[in-house]
Amino acid sequence: MGRGRQKAKHTKIARELKYDTYSVNYSALERELGHPSDDQYVDKWADQYDEGEDEGGRKSEVESAR
Repeated sequence: MGRGRQKAKHTKIARELKYDTYSVNYSALERELGHPSDDQYVDKWADQYDEGEDEGGRKSEVESAR
């Protein structure tokens, strides 16, 4: 008892999300989130680890087998 109104609201919202079409302005969203475009991406952690080491600082099994 008492869930009728709540369920009706959820059903209404679900129907709106399912059937309404929304246009998304991706460039405005990118500006708002502050995400740089792909050509500006720089991995600031790339030089921190040697490629031959795993996270524990040991050589990986594949690397040590060579």
